[in-house]
Amino acid sequence: MKNSIKIIPILFLFFGFLSFAQTARVKGIVLDEYNTPVDIVNISSAFKNTITDETGFYELIIPANRKVSLVFTHTSLKKITVNVELKPNEDYELNIVMNDKSEGLGEVIVTSNNRKRVQGITVIEPEVIRRIPGANAGIENIIKTLPGVNSNNELSTQYSVRGGNYDENLVYVNDIEIYRPFLVRSGQQEGLSFTNSDLVQNVDFSAGGFQAKYGDKLSSVLDITYRRPSKFGAAAEASLLGGSVAVDAVSKNQKWSAITGVRYRDNSLLVNSQETEIDFRPTFADIQTNVIFTPSLKWQWSFLGNVSQNKYNYKPLSRQTNFGTIDDPIALQVLYQGQEKNKFTTLFGALKAVHKVNENFTLKFITSGYHTQEQEYFDIFAGYALGEVDGNLGSETFGDVTYSRAIGTQLNHARNDLDAVIVNAEVKGNHDIKSHQVEWGFKYTREDIRDRIIEWEVIDSAGFSINPPHVLPNNDQPYNPYLGPLVPYQNVRAKNFAVINRLSGYAQWSLKDKIGSSDVWYNAGVRVHQWQVSGDNINGDSQVVFTPRAQFAIKPDWEKDMIFRFSSGLYYQPPSYRELRDRNGLVNPNVKAQKSIHFVLSNDYSFKMWDRPFKLVSEAYYKSMTDVNPYTIENVRIRYAANNNAVAFAQGLDFRLNGEFVPGTESWLSFGYLKTKENIDNRGDIARPTDQRLKFAILFQDYMPNIPSVKMYLNLVYNTGLPGGSPSYADVYEYQNRLRDYRRADAGFSYVFTENNKNRREGHWLKNFKDLSAGFEIFNLFNNQNAITNTWVRDVYTKNQYGIPNYMTTRVFNIKLTARL
Repeated sequence: MKNSIKIIPILFLFFGFLSFAQTARVKGIVLDEYNTPVDIVNISSAFKNTITDETGFYELIIPANRKVSLVFTHTSLKKITVNVELKPNEDYELNIVMNDKSEGLGEVIVTSNNRKRVQGITVIEPEVIRRIPGANAGIENIIKTLPGVNSNNELSTQYSVRGGNYDENLVYVNDIEIYRPFLVRSGQQEGLSFTNSDLVQNVDFSAGGFQAKYGDKLSSVLDITYRRPSKFGAAAEASLLGGSVAVDAVSKNQKWSAITGVRYRDNSLLVNSQETEIDFRPTFADIQTNVIFTPSLKWQWSFLGNVSQNKYNYKPLSRQTNFGTIDDPIALQVLYQGQEKNKFTTLFGALKAVHKVNENFTLKFITSGYHTQEQEYFDIFAGYALGEVDGNLGSETFGDVTYSRAIGTQLNHARNDLDAVIVNAEVKGNHDIKSHQVEWGFKYTREDIRDRIIEWEVIDSAGFSINPPHVLPNNDQPYNPYLGPLVPYQNVRAKNFAVINRLSGYAQWSLKDKIGSSDVWYNAGVRVHQWQVSGDNINGDSQVVFTPRAQFAIKPDWEKDMIFRFSSGLYYQPPSYRELRDRNGLVNPNVKAQKSIHFVLSNDYSFKMWDRPFKLVSEAYYKSMTDVNPYTIENVRIRYAANNNAVAFAQGLDFRLNGEFVPGTESWLSFGYLKTKENIDNRGDIARPTDQRLKFAILFQDYMPNIPSVKMYLNLVYNTGLPGGSPSYADVYEYQNRLRDYRRADAGFSYVFTENNKNRREGHWLKNFKDLSAGFEIFNLFNNQNAITNTWVRDVYTKNQYGIPNYMTTRVFNIKLTARL
């Protein structure tokens, strides 16, 4: 009996321990008042603590069957306390919105959204990206509406920033640098951008003066973070241009999560709207996934993978382009034979591990690999007639060519192959020491490129072969007999096996502080980059560059909410393979890094108008560039001189006003002024290929007041003409033509079936959807004729050369259906 009495308290202790040992999981995302995820939020209970990651996500194991207080704290946000009582093994989603402190101490300096504000970073909401129409809808479509960002090609996702070119922009996804194909020469070949809008959570963009932790490019940084799902979800979109499907998945124990997206695109609708009649069906497809495994609160592993294939089978048939004046109308008529077959296959994979050593120290380990196989084959024969057009309105042949002044032929041939493998390994560290933050990183990169280029062009005018303009003796048939050799008008043949090894690193320091009653923020850092080019018959010197950078921001203690920023630094761009290869296909392994000194002064003014929030950002910038590698741009193909024989500068002003022009929606107006010139071999200043003087853009969202389910979206861009359109062989100092101004408006209209879901009864079928909408889009609403390049035709009789514009897409209609669970 005594023994039984002794066992009873032991049993009570045992079952009490079992009850206490039963646990539950609470998880979620912490947002600020701007719906931006907040990192480094401390979530504490009487049992365990954790902090949010860079996506605002957290998870915490707590005891079940008892009331637990969770305290959410951040250095500049109001403390929030939430009491929960969960059942054993219950997974509870708790999403928190934290607001700034009422006393305003450091309110503009520290919060996630405001930290980006003082750094001069533009934040773009993923919903805006998904809604705004465009011929190439996505992140880049929105980036092109920002001041300082220019593009005159709606079929391309490439953009230039403040006088730079397409190769001068950094793109990161989840801290991993993203690469693009090498051989693409036109926007209609590009297909899909790497970034999948359905998977995106954060999009940050900087147009210059960025921090040392970002890589070695001259112009801009686009930093994208993919979502970390907390529950199952799915999204689908279908249109006449293709479709996409995205799925969110989470394991029962919440340790595994994944988002996967599949996209397919068919550009026939757009390309068939151009002047050239073609037999053409370009198809682009990719699959992308981001898998996250969190075995503990200390470790997180993730894998980002992408497989894409672009098939571009192009068979032109005929073309007629009318140009000239009312008094002297001229037409170019072309009949084609042959075809172009291109194929771009890319594989990308990256493994990332994040280790939280403690609450103030985080390590990141990243490895990635990129493999691209590119094939560009074409044989296209064109016979053209340049003739007079019947301009008599009453004539039966009005608009037809009545007399051919010149007849010629042209044969273009290419057999280009490229196989490139790029591997990276890097480690990054982040230390929070009171008000100080120290970040550092080291990276190794190996680029292995195998490239074969065979291109030639033969031009025949009125039965006489035309030699290159710089070949002697000059061929001026039929006026004088030609006794020299017959050679192609252009001929490039080269085979290159090149390897580039790179070592780079950075260290930077940030501080939040006060000067008197004003809040201030400091940032200073330095990068170092060493590289060497080698390969078959290639032996380059080892080169090293150091790049210091600094930023300063101050918020005066004024009634008006203003921030002033100044950033400056030295920005080097060590050459990529494309920059090492000259116009003849030969590799110069000793091309130096292009150098640019940035000076950026800006003001950020937040205010209320019509009792709604607005923000005006104004920036003035100047960039002084040396060791410039001159280049030409044809469509999106960049060809470098592979020689640092130029200096250049860029200066300008950018303005952006964004806010709720319509209650509950974000819209903005952008204006930019740019002047950029270069001096090649001390021959004097001339406009650079990206000298787009004026830029104006509107991104506008609206809805019908009486029928709020009907939405309207407008994307309008006006850019002044770029220098370009000159013959490819031309001396840029002799040909300083400009293309016509680029004017484009894309509009979208949709009906959102789920707009009133909050008022619908439980169990209604629409309650299963977060979003269900159907609508239509009008691309190039005003049917403007925008030219991307010129085709140059020689009139053998008058010895004149005519630049005939190559027009982009005309007005196109599209229908679209979107669903999200």
